[in-house]
Amino acid sequence: MSKRRVFAGEKLKALRAGLGLRQSQMAERLGISVSYLSQIEHDDRPLTPALLQALSKVFPLDWNVDEEDTATRRYAALREAAADPLFANPLSADQLARIAEQQPALADQFAALHQAYTQIGQRLQIVDEALSSDNAGGSRLPWEEVRDWFHNAGNYVDVLDRAAEALGDKLRGSLLTPDVSALERYINNALSISLIYSHNSGLRDFDPQMGHLVLDQSQPAESRRFQLAHQLAAVALRDEISAVVEIAKLRAPASRQLLSVGLANYAAGAILMPYARFRDEARGVRHDIDRLCQSFHVSFEQACHRLSTLQRPNARGVPFFFCRVDMAGNITKRHSATRLQFARFGGACALWIVHEAVAIPDRILVQLAETPDGVRYVSMAKGLVKPSGSYDRAPRRYAVALGCEIDHAHEFIYADGLDLTGRGATKIGISCRLCPRPDCDQRAFPPSDREIIVDPDRRNVVPYRIA
Repeated sequence: MSKRRVFAGEKLKALRAGLGLRQSQMAERLGISVSYLSQIEHDDRPLTPALLQALSKVFPLDWNVDEEDTATRRYAALREAAADPLFANPLSADQLARIAEQQPALADQFAALHQAYTQIGQRLQIVDEALSSDNAGGSRLPWEEVRDWFHNAGNYVDVLDRAAEALGDKLRGSLLTPDVSALERYINNALSISLIYSHNSGLRDFDPQMGHLVLDQSQPAESRRFQLAHQLAAVALRDEISAVVEIAKLRAPASRQLLSVGLANYAAGAILMPYARFRDEARGVRHDIDRLCQSFHVSFEQACHRLSTLQRPNARGVPFFFCRVDMAGNITKRHSATRLQFARFGGACALWIVHEAVAIPDRILVQLAETPDGVRYVSMAKGLVKPSGSYDRAPRRYAVALGCEIDHAHEFIYADGLDLTGRGATKIGISCRLCPRPDCDQRAFPPSDREIIVDPDRRNVVPYRIA
């Protein structure tokens, strides 16, 4: 079988032009000579496997591999499996290309075996769910079913995101994002809904029969604006939301209703932070959350959550993980586009900086952390206080966390100043029941799949050893 030659000169030139790079700058980033780059751009030389891998690594958000044919899909699957931190000495791009071409059956079986290995960790999470859930019947509660639906959807709903982006672009005019007056006008004029601000309405109270919307005016400005966008999305995009709910095939009526609410919230974020403009602005400021809040007039949490949804094919953002943790350590929102996956129930690792952030509101903390599989992450966490608007109602206190793998640290302003190559990474786990680390002083429970050894005559910080 002859090697398939890949020529992509025009695509490479378009990438370089879009990034504003000179040939010398791009050649330096890729580790090749300027003359070699020039030959490739003029289609005098094909792209080698090593160069394809370099392009994917150096420009992960801009270089999209064409995976239309079986050979390319096989190579991509093999490359992903071989990149697992489990392997101390990963194979080179040329070795992977030869294996994929000369031993296609072996390559397919290796990729399938790695997928099965990955699923073992997911099964352990199911064990964690069974041990942690208070639902004696073993079936998921409605909010759990909806949470898992968003997780399985990759926290990105294409048809709804595009419809909301189009609506947001229509309303924003020359601004980056629709302002309050544009939202109010559309609700009043296009949707024929009357709007009232009051202190006694709850956060939002909509009467669909009368067409009345009442909002609590004591909410922060960003929250009031988000509630406006939610109601606008729920009515203007009703058909799109209903279609997604129908396809989801959730079991309980309450689950379907919760999904409708969640999709309206999702669309509200996409209206206020239209995909393309938000992604471009985020990359321009290196994902500085405070600057994004200023540009799009959204809250810190809203900006973090929106960053975790930027998974549109061929226009992906940095793969982030995002979560919200309350004062008791419960994870009340979670999503990960990285290899890090959160425990399905209960709290996160006690060593993770998000727990410290809860106790220190309005201060950003950063951390370099390493999971048991050897992958390192840069985490940013901030404690937030959401006022209640009244003395007799306690404010909500929680923290949000956003992070990425260190391969994307150059795109994440919070990684500046961290030593990404040193030994100072905090050793974290997913949860105590899933963490295999035998020597953690912060362990609350033993791993669910390991035996423990208890010695009555010896006592360390943790009163048992892990077999």
